[in-house]
Amino acid sequence: MALVTIKEILEKARREKYCVGAFDASTIEMAMKIVEAAEEKKSPVILMGLTPDLQGDMLDYWLYSLRKIAERASVPVCLHLDHAKDMDFLKKCVDSGFTSVMYDASVYPLEENIRLTKEAVDYAHAHGVTVEAELGHVGDGIVSGELKSDEDYDNPDDYLTNPDEMKRFIEETGVDCLAVAVGTSHGVYVHTPKLHFDRLDTLNDISTVPMVMHGGSGTPDDQIKKAVEKGICKLNIYSEMLSAYYGELKKKLEESGTLAIWVSKANERPLEALKQVVLEKIDLVGSANKA
Repeated sequence: MALVTIKEILEKARREKYCVGAFDASTIEMAMKIVEAAEEKKSPVILMGLTPDLQGDMLDYWLYSLRKIAERASVPVCLHLDHAKDMDFLKKCVDSGFTSVMYDASVYPLEENIRLTKEAVDYAHAHGVTVEAELGHVGDGIVSGELKSDEDYDNPDDYLTNPDEMKRFIEETGVDCLAVAVGTSHGVYVHTPKLHFDRLDTLNDISTVPMVMHGGSGTPDDQIKKAVEKGICKLNIYSEMLSAYYGELKKKLEESGTLAIWVSKANERPLEALKQVVLEKIDLVGSANKA
C-alpha cells in the first residue's frame, strides 16, 4: 500500500472517531516490528523519526529503509518527523522523503509560534508534505527533571492549550493537525497524569483539524480511551516500547552468561516485547481493522 500523509490518516480517524498510534522507530528493526504489528491488526500506522537518530548520513539510510518497509506494507503508513525544532533540518527532511513533519515552536510566545509554524507549513505544503504543530506545553520533566507535579506550574492554564488561541493558530498557520496540552508529559511518568477532559472538550469543539496527544506512554488506559472519545486522533508512544525492549534485553544478557552474543539472537525477545506494546496500543486507540 502506498505511503500516505498524516492528513489522509487522521481525517479518516476523526470522521470515524478512532485514534492512530504514532510510534518512534529508532532502528530499522523497530520499524519492521511496528509495521508487522499494524499489519496483523489491519491498522493504519504512523512511523516517526527522532532528530537525534537522523543526524548525518543516517537521515538517508533511515528514510531509504523505512520507505521500502512502508511501500511493501499492506496497511497505510505515514513517515513522520517527530518534534523538529530546527527549521533547516525540517526542510531537509521534507526534501528527503518524509510524508509528514512536526515543527515544535511551542516554547515561544504565540506570535512567534504562529510565524515559525506558518513558515514550516508553507514549505512542506509546497512539497506535498503535511504538518503537525503544538500549542501549549507538553512537559518533558520525566526526562529532564523539569516537571514533577502540577504544582511546578503557577497555574495549569500556563501550560494547557488555550482555547482562545487555538482557532487563530489553526487559521493563520494552515497546520494539518495540532498537538494539544491537556495534562500529559513526554517520557516515563514519576506521578500519575491527570488529563483535563473539560479542556479537551472545549478544544475539540473549536478545532477544525485532528488533535494529537503526546506523552502516551504511561498514561492510564482509561484516560487514553476517554481522550479518544473526546477527539484525540493521534497518540505518540515511545517510552513504553523502550522499557519493554530494554527489559527483555537485560534479561537475555543476564541469562546468556556472556556479552558475546549475536545481535540477532539478543534482539529476538526484546523486539517481540516491543511489538506487543504496539499491538496493545492499536487495540486501545481503536484503529484495528481501520486500514
